[in-house]
Amino acid sequence: MEGPSVLLVLALAAAAVQGFLLFLALFGPTHRYKITRSPKIQLDSPEFVQAIEILADARVYKGNRVEVLDDGPVFYEAELEAIRQARRSVNLEAYIFQKGEVTRRFLAALTERARAGVKVNLVLDSVGSFASWNSYFRDLRAAGGRLAWYHDFRWHSWPRYNNRTHRELIVIDGSIGFIGGAGFADNWLKGRRQRPRWRDTMFGVEGPAVAGMQATFAENWLEASGEILFGKEYFPLCEPRGETAAMIVNSSPSAGASTRARMLFQTLLASAQREILITTPYFLPDSSARAEMVRAVRERGVDLRVIAPGRHNDHLLTRRSSRRLYGELLRGGVRIYEYRPSMIHTKSMVVDGLWSVVGSTNFDHRSFGLNDEVNLAADDAALAGRLKEDFERDLARCREITLRQWIRRSLWERLHEWLGWTLERQQ
Repeated sequence: MEGPSVLLVLALAAAAVQGFLLFLALFGPTHRYKITRSPKIQLDSPEFVQAIEILADARVYKGNRVEVLDDGPVFYEAELEAIRQARRSVNLEAYIFQKGEVTRRFLAALTERARAGVKVNLVLDSVGSFASWNSYFRDLRAAGGRLAWYHDFRWHSWPRYNNRTHRELIVIDGSIGFIGGAGFADNWLKGRRQRPRWRDTMFGVEGPAVAGMQATFAENWLEASGEILFGKEYFPLCEPRGETAAMIVNSSPSAGASTRARMLFQTLLASAQREILITTPYFLPDSSARAEMVRAVRERGVDLRVIAPGRHNDHLLTRRSSRRLYGELLRGGVRIYEYRPSMIHTKSMVVDGLWSVVGSTNFDHRSFGLNDEVNLAADDAALAGRLKEDFERDLARCREITLRQWIRRSLWERLHEWLGWTLERQQ
């Protein structure tokens, strides 16, 4: 066979393989999550806590203080103040680090600390932060700060190109941490015409659980930079600071596309006896999650309410894909509300007024099966109560979607939904 013919055959074979992989990514079977029924366990019992620890592969740290920080002007200022007080190290990991006022403030604070001898390390996703080029970090690097790109664009990284870090973490001196779903961009700080400031929540953490946050950062710092972080500047002994028992659940997709976060969410959905409150910016629950939600309502009488974005949404196709799934849930008794004033980006789940899960995970395929994520799961009635207050306050600014409204949606919307269905696994 002549040279050009061989090359043509190889090119066609490569294209066929890539096409098959794309088909599997879009339409292949999803991972099933089934809970084997067992005698009811109280959610605050030692047995339940131990089971959650084992499934999530995370330990419960006692003696933490968790502060709820609502909206960008509050949580950005808290984060910046903590960075300015850093004495040994600042580690930051983010999916979105977008050029603008917010990132200029953070880079100024980080650069000043690096000049003062503080070890400053950043892990940024090479897709989510694509527009913030290396030159944007010139002053930080000149001051001694270090930046590593997660799964940047290299020939050997293409097999994992679809795996992004979606984690949003800051750890200061190994003793103060911030966790949640907000990245670093101006849309969290201030609104513009027709684009109000995003509604979001971050969480300040002090106490032993911060070590788990630091270990989560260290995992992706190693993958992005090739260095293992070690030493007391990163892992000091953390004294108890409060009363919250919490675990840090870091989640990366396994070869079978299962994640610890997905097992955590499914187990809590299946264990709730009274109430489940979910706030999420991207609501695309898979068939296993939808079945568990309906089962909770129908078989155990659980009050299950979901807040999702309304017309203020940064991904219209995702919203359409999400609304396509409403019917099954509404028929099953789940109540769904859409937030009206702005894009809602808070990610939280509160179960039976006891357990809270907050962090970077969205209720969608990408978070549960493709991205690196991190969540704080807490067994604390006080924290759950505070989050329920926030939920009720947000609920007052929502519109409930009824089954009748959903059935009567327009043909144009339905066409969008089916277009979105083809890309649903990647949303």
